[in-house]
Amino acid sequence: MHAYRSHTCAQLTAANVDQTVRLSGWVHRVRDHGGVLFIDLRDHYGITQILADSDSPAFDALEKVRSEWVISIDGRVKTRDAAMINPKLPTGEIEVYITDMRVLGAADELPLPVFGDQEYPEETRLTYRFLDLRREGLHNKMMLRSNVVRSIRNRMWDSGFTEFQTPIITASSPEGARDFLVPSRLHPGKFYALPQAPQQFKQLIMVAGFDRYFQIAPCFRDEDPRADRSPTDFYQLDLEMSFVEQEDVFAAIQPVVQGIFEEFGGGRKVDADWPQISYRDAALWYGTDKPDLRNPIKMQVVSEHFRNSGFAIFAKLLENDGTEIRAIPAPGGGSRKFCDRMNAFAQSQGLPGMGYIFWRAGAEGMEAAGPLAKNIGPERTEAIRAELGLGEGDAAFFLGGKPAQFEAVAGRARTEIGRELGLIDEGSFKFAWIVDFPMYEKDPETGKIDFSHNPFSMPQGGMEALSGDPLNVLGYQYDLACNGYELISGAIRNHQPDIMYKAFEIAGYPASEVDKRFGGMVKAFRYGAPPHGGCAAGIDRIVMLLADEANIREVIMFPMNQRAEDLLLGAPSEPTNEQLRDLSLRVAPKA
Repeated sequence: MHAYRSHTCAQLTAANVDQTVRLSGWVHRVRDHGGVLFIDLRDHYGITQILADSDSPAFDALEKVRSEWVISIDGRVKTRDAAMINPKLPTGEIEVYITDMRVLGAADELPLPVFGDQEYPEETRLTYRFLDLRREGLHNKMMLRSNVVRSIRNRMWDSGFTEFQTPIITASSPEGARDFLVPSRLHPGKFYALPQAPQQFKQLIMVAGFDRYFQIAPCFRDEDPRADRSPTDFYQLDLEMSFVEQEDVFAAIQPVVQGIFEEFGGGRKVDADWPQISYRDAALWYGTDKPDLRNPIKMQVVSEHFRNSGFAIFAKLLENDGTEIRAIPAPGGGSRKFCDRMNAFAQSQGLPGMGYIFWRAGAEGMEAAGPLAKNIGPERTEAIRAELGLGEGDAAFFLGGKPAQFEAVAGRARTEIGRELGLIDEGSFKFAWIVDFPMYEKDPETGKIDFSHNPFSMPQGGMEALSGDPLNVLGYQYDLACNGYELISGAIRNHQPDIMYKAFEIAGYPASEVDKRFGGMVKAFRYGAPPHGGCAAGIDRIVMLLADEANIREVIMFPMNQRAEDLLLGAPSEPTNEQLRDLSLRVAPKA
């Protein structure tokens, strides 16, 4: 017999009755029934109930074991009494009567229990992550993640992509976040960077003549943490294709992502219709470039109904350039109580409030109610109702000003209204491609023009488009949104050096700076570069959605905390003097 086990803790069934077996694992739970000890023994695969009574040679030793001790037992498989069968366990028909037991690893008193579903502070869970990972829920999420990655890899190979690995120590590259810098021992005063993404390398792979590349790539960005974003590193499905247009990339990645959600979505509906929505329309209709289409509410511009109206606040607002009034329809929200609650929500978001109108039954049929209705009159109110397609029992909320100032809050209000009214289709995954991103944006304080998205994207219209107003230039850039999260970002790349120089010049990078920072890629483009494009899908975020989690740390095996600290291993830590000397570095005193 094997030194530690003849079977795993999920293998034994009624077919093994009367066999002598050896099991090893963790003591999940101990139950003392007065002279009979029952123990749930757990390993990676499952749980088996083992027992010993006072006649067992192992009874005295077994009385000393506690939760999470690692033990090995020998015993005989027995059929459970009919009343004790547990149909929820693969091993629920049997139990193992113990004849011998060895302690392989004793455990100190636990800082958090593995058995049960008690909630513990995140600091405790991350400090003792190895214990936290033994808990069934988190253990299953890690297995889900592993199986998702395996399935992605298989699907990519089956789709004709080839897997290559790119460097981890490389040069700094602007990807929209801060780099993690790595000092060079051999070149004092110079630094490598951990890659924010394999962007330049995957484009060079296309120039080198490899047609369809993919990689499960680690990426490193020094970012402020959010619930759906790691502050240090993450993994993405990275892919690139040669001789393609935007639609070719969409056609290649949709079967992979859709297949993953169908395979691991737990029976939830996976929409196969992925609409393409322009960035401008997404901002207008949903208040975000990552809309949740499970919520049917679509916002609309209703400025003309308030221009020169009796509602002085909006009428005065519309006299200023660049302002507008947007309506958020609320089917089923036609009560003053609900409207007041949503108004309070807007105030909690930093706005003075939201105007509203709701429609109810009146003495002479349906009537409009609310402060706005009284101010603008029945004709304008009826025109708004008709345009929004609303009726009795419905409501509409209104926000006004320059869109950049209220758009994000409008988007959150749309989500809150949909959630409160039960309009969101919780049992589904709905996808949308967001396309036609602006290439550039202007800093509102300095007026400086900079890239708004990926700097390596091809501008729509090529060189000719770059000769006009930069803020009107659209890029062949695209994101995939799912249920309110960005899952994929990508672009058709700018592979022509003259267009690249011009694009960077507009953003304030002279040709010398482009050569200095991206010299390898510019050089490669001078030796025959194919048109190419691709995208990257966030694996952590995909698994987060599949696991129905709102916090990305729940699907990462060893995550950092909110302050980008590893509480288990103690990173970041202070370097030794010897390390600093080797790197020719000195730490400046904190101001």
